[in-house]
Amino acid sequence: MNGYLIFILALLIFNWLLSLIVETLNLRNVSTGIPAEFQGIYDAEKYAKSQRYLREKTRFSQLQAAIMLPLTIAFILLGGFRWVNGIALAASGNMIVQGLIFGGILVLIGQLVGIPFSIYDTYVIEERYGFNKTTPKTFVIDILKGLMLTVLLGAPVFALILWIFSSVANAWLWAWGALAVIQLFIMFIAPVVILPLFNKFTPLEAGELRSKIEAFAAAQKYKLSGIFKIDGSKRSTKSNAYFTGFGKTKRIALFDTLIEKHTVGELVAVLAHEIGHCKKGHIKKSIIISLASSLLMFFILSLFITKQGLYAAFGIEGAPLYAGFVFFGFLYAPISMILNLLGNILSRKHEYEADAFAAETTKEPGEMISALKKLSVDNLSNLTPHPLKVFLQYSHPPVLERIKKLREFGND
Repeated sequence: MNGYLIFILALLIFNWLLSLIVETLNLRNVSTGIPAEFQGIYDAEKYAKSQRYLREKTRFSQLQAAIMLPLTIAFILLGGFRWVNGIALAASGNMIVQGLIFGGILVLIGQLVGIPFSIYDTYVIEERYGFNKTTPKTFVIDILKGLMLTVLLGAPVFALILWIFSSVANAWLWAWGALAVIQLFIMFIAPVVILPLFNKFTPLEAGELRSKIEAFAAAQKYKLSGIFKIDGSKRSTKSNAYFTGFGKTKRIALFDTLIEKHTVGELVAVLAHEIGHCKKGHIKKSIIISLASSLLMFFILSLFITKQGLYAAFGIEGAPLYAGFVFFGFLYAPISMILNLLGNILSRKHEYEADAFAAETTKEPGEMISALKKLSVDNLSNLTPHPLKVFLQYSHPPVLERIKKLREFGND
């Protein structure tokens, strides 16, 4: 049997088993007693609700994985990729057009397979626990907008990469350079072009909150390009805040649900945390690491893109470049997992640093602690994740560990 095929099938099964083990351990680690930090914040009924939510989300995720694994293996072994490639070859004699058709069909298949799971997650689980605010119209429009972006952005980028690999010496290096420029450009325009397609960005109105935020930013010598409230409530009651873009398009976005549920002091602390990421250079570091990771990926891709055995593993004769990119994705999974693990370790370190920045600059660590507690309760977060789950998957430290660190900066 083809060595590439054996490796890929073994990898798919290993990843499924690893996920099953991690999630099982995570559920067993659930504490029935409310942690001391959340006494008086979580009542017994709501804490039990958060645990039911965790169990239901986890079991549904495991069911989805258990369905997708045999479907993926069957698609590989029964010639699904060969069938899609046959359609692409019959449709055009141009390799780039063939690649766009090949990739487009796979995207559509993935979308169609994923829709039933998304519907159940949104309209059954999220609805049952009081989170869902997504109307069927918004759900459908979000899918269509996602597909539109794939066509308008993804297709031209894929076509460019295919052309480079078919026409240029040292193609992996040129492809990386082209993709790096495109990634930076998209990051720059996303806050003003892409994200507004999905959410309405409204400048934060004048008032106490805006005044306090501006005063804090001025004290830290941080130039605000924009503070916006976004209509997160159109999809969910969950709360969040994030920083996006860079240069003249950088924005700090606060969910309307976050503003509704938190005090001015808590919101300033949350914003101080986001500014901390900028002041500590976390955004620049993340961009550099992302570019370095993609450079490594393209280099390794160049070593395998011409290997006939890789294509034969999926039942395809010859070595059509467009198919090679897809197949390499299976092969690259272990390296991607290691890079993600290392990235999460660094991300957790950055979160601690941003928390420390917020505590030190606001002089009110208690406000950040209070905000974290409210976010955890409102979002029914798991307060006691298993250490292996945290190590492998968490980009943020568990909330109890963040609170413990924050308490080192003073009493709340």
